[in-house]
Amino acid sequence: MRAFILDGETVRETSDIAETRTAAADKKSMWIDLETQSREVDALLEALGLHPLTIEDIWSDRPSPKIDEFPEYLYVCAHTVKRNEHGELHTCEIDLVVAKSFVVTHDTMGVVTASMRDELLRSPRLLQRGAPWVAHGILDRLVDGYLPVIDAFDDDVEKLEDDVLAKAGTPEGTPVLERILALKRSLQSLRRVSIHQRELLLRLARGEFTCFPPDILPYLRDVHDHFVRVGDLADSYRDLVTSALDAYLSVQSNRMNEVMKTLTLISTVMLPITFIAGVYGMNFEHMPELKWIYGYPFALGLMASVALAAVGFFRHKRWI
Repeated sequence: MRAFILDGETVRETSDIAETRTAAADKKSMWIDLETQSREVDALLEALGLHPLTIEDIWSDRPSPKIDEFPEYLYVCAHTVKRNEHGELHTCEIDLVVAKSFVVTHDTMGVVTASMRDELLRSPRLLQRGAPWVAHGILDRLVDGYLPVIDAFDDDVEKLEDDVLAKAGTPEGTPVLERILALKRSLQSLRRVSIHQRELLLRLARGEFTCFPPDILPYLRDVHDHFVRVGDLADSYRDLVTSALDAYLSVQSNRMNEVMKTLTLISTVMLPITFIAGVYGMNFEHMPELKWIYGYPFALGLMASVALAAVGFFRHKRWI
């Protein structure tokens, strides 16, 4: 646990729970960033007036965003996203408790609160304006965390379109298809999170909750607008990936048709040649051409003539 307590014009950082409880009793503006659960930390949260269900929600993982209003505070469960080195998408839960004089956060992976800690230590401005402004800064960073992921999806989709045309229907096409399906799953997961979170941010921007003063609402609307653009981009990339999958199957089918067309033409050319060879291979005794001195070159010439005629017919029909 880390607590950032406003003392006049400076912010003091502490990990001492007793000191944090004293500052809370004195109604000092502060931000408490939780790390791991313990009895002492749970006792501190109870001293702050948090409901047992809120404490349970803070330490548990939720698959979707949530918002609960209590008489003295507001509980928000939001999610940001990050991608690992393999391009797989992971959601990161961030729990946020907003009261008049304090903010409590639990960032399981530290993807949002780390930059917020640095800013508060540099400048106490947000804590001086009040705990809701710290909450706004955390939500703003949460939404900004989506932007690098969206940019990465943009690059992946652009490369995917080139690879689909170059590799679909070839032995190198299977990894491309796997990338398409992986991107589709990631974007679907991002869409599921963004739908609920967009509604959550909209409720905050509308001013439905008394813990956020009226002067902060335009900034919350700005956060909501940014997230709406993120959701729109995610939907457009999902459509592009679906189109890439359709293009992959279409290109693969076209190349398969070209292969079948080539094999069919070869078989069609070879069929009459095989027929001629079969006729002269029957070895009947009374076949005039068998003892003819020009029989062998005649049979070869006949085969060549039939093959050339077939190829000429195919060219006339523009099949090749």
